[in-house]
Amino acid sequence: MDQNPPVPTEDPALLAAFEARIAAGESIEPKDWMPERYRKQLTRMMSQHAHSEIVGMLPEGNWITRAPSLRRKMSLIAKVQDEAGHGLYIYCGTETLGVDRHELVEALLDGRAKYSSIFNYPTLSWADMGVIGWLVDGAAIVNQTVLAKASYGPYARAMVRICKEENFHKRQGYEICSVLANGTPEQKAMVQEAFNRFWWPSLMMFGPSDTDSPNSAELLKWRVKRKTNDELRQRFVNLTVPQAIAIGITVPDPDMAFDADTGNWEFGEIDWSEFFEVLKGNGPCNRERLDARRKAHADGEWVRAAATAHAEKQKARSSTAAA
Repeated sequence: MDQNPPVPTEDPALLAAFEARIAAGESIEPKDWMPERYRKQLTRMMSQHAHSEIVGMLPEGNWITRAPSLRRKMSLIAKVQDEAGHGLYIYCGTETLGVDRHELVEALLDGRAKYSSIFNYPTLSWADMGVIGWLVDGAAIVNQTVLAKASYGPYARAMVRICKEENFHKRQGYEICSVLANGTPEQKAMVQEAFNRFWWPSLMMFGPSDTDSPNSAELLKWRVKRKTNDELRQRFVNLTVPQAIAIGITVPDPDMAFDADTGNWEFGEIDWSEFFEVLKGNGPCNRERLDARRKAHADGEWVRAAATAHAEKQKARSSTAAA
């Protein structure tokens, strides 16, 4: 049996009509015809996004019991719950492409699927909760506000709601950092240390330059992405550096300088070898994160079984009543 069957040739007329719609800025909906490659690229991208939301609950969930006040605890619980909801929205959106959510989850649990590299770093202090909200959610907002204009309707609409909630997360994180930066010398040192650890991984979140990305050209052509990785990264830097200066935080980059001609904050070289090592599964917390997800999945088996049994029972009752 052929293990790698040839990809079927797309109907030229249908492909031309599809690309004309993309060029005209139209939204592609689930029942519309689309090239198989478009469907596969969206499935890959959206599933990775959903996985990132779910795995991203782990670094912050670790600090719920150690939040310094009831207010902080409530805010952090709400934030972690929001991330679970974001994962749910995107998994639902991915299912409109004809894939099964359980297959996507299995791909995550057995290591075949990827998620954002940033969530493979440890959270060592309470200041990390502020820095993650400020930098990590801030980077997500820069990326996702553009995705809210993606050519695939269900994905774009999910981003609209998610971005509204992510803005609260960023404000919550920045407020934590501001309070610590204006607190005792020990508190300011704590937030500076956390910022130093997360700065470069946050820049890596946007991915390598598009010339080094195997998927960017297609995603840009089909207007799933509207900006290049480098354009988004530069926007994030331009927004974040003034925020750091405002609360007295130093960006850990000796090459950082403002270019008055371009209006950009120029930054140093990113260590992409670290990024690719994390993607390979060799980051500080890769194994820990997947082990935690596998345990949660196994512990929740009884819930899934009960829900399935209930649904089957309701279906049987409906069939009996109809008869």
